[in-house]
Amino acid sequence: MIKIQHISKRYRTVDALSDVNLEVPRGTIFGLIGPNGAGKTTLLRILAALITPSSGEVWFEQEEVTQAPSIIQRKVGYMPDFFGVYPDLTAAEYLEFYAGIHGIPRPKRQRIINDLLELVELTGKRDTLVETLSRGMKQRLCLARALVHDPEVLLLDEPASGLDPRARVELRELLRTLQGMGKTVIISSHILLELAEMCTDVAIMQKGHLVLSGDVEKVSHHLGDGRQLEIRILEQERLDDAMHLLKDIAGISNVTHGEGNLIQAEFTGSDQELHTILSRLIAENIPVVSFAPRSGGGRLEEVFMSITEGSSPS
Repeated sequence: MIKIQHISKRYRTVDALSDVNLEVPRGTIFGLIGPNGAGKTTLLRILAALITPSSGEVWFEQEEVTQAPSIIQRKVGYMPDFFGVYPDLTAAEYLEFYAGIHGIPRPKRQRIINDLLELVELTGKRDTLVETLSRGMKQRLCLARALVHDPEVLLLDEPASGLDPRARVELRELLRTLQGMGKTVIISSHILLELAEMCTDVAIMQKGHLVLSGDVEKVSHHLGDGRQLEIRILEQERLDDAMHLLKDIAGISNVTHGEGNLIQAEFTGSDQELHTILSRLIAENIPVVSFAPRSGGGRLEEVFMSITEGSSPS
């Protein structure tokens, strides 16, 4: 468990962070969302013990960051939002260089490098110059660099920035693998759909303040009391019948007609009640093509746009 307690950071006349309180459960993939100037990178740097807060405390279990920065840095792997690679080194030499910085004994380095290259699927590129790697490969190599000392916590600043769709999928699967290995992963990103698919928990930040945090489902439901239900009907002439039926069901509100034969509604009940609603539609011989709560990514984006109105994501 990471506990962030009343953290503030001031740069001359600018408050980068203001009284941020947050808990990151062990073993989660935790997303930090926010527009330019929200304070995401500043918070990550404080967690990495690279800068000290103006006030407040950060606890990694029993260790406070400002009191034991060297201990924290051994527990944390930090991947900044720029590559920081050395173009005249091969992928293996690059990892060996950072293994040396972390004081890993030479006899252990080769095994660690081999394992990391296999983990990030770059074994075939071990003797390739870093400058010739694709952006996605460089991102995976930088992630391997952050893992070279086997940290408990990974801090990733915009890890999916600039990646093509395939590379993003590969990154998502890699992070899930790391979570399965017991790592706690904290990600800063503005790619909201990716965070909804990737993260177990999220926090939304705005102008240095923590606006909202919790598991993805909780945050996604913030705009309303429940989920958004999407139902697609096969026959246009049965659309009105379906909408009237839904409006009479307790727990359903804001029933609207979307594109084509799509019906959208807010739903506050349980999963079992969802089965009951579907059964009622079928009992009325209404041909249902699809019936499901809307995916978390769209709702998360709505929440983000609502509470950061007037700011553009970054």
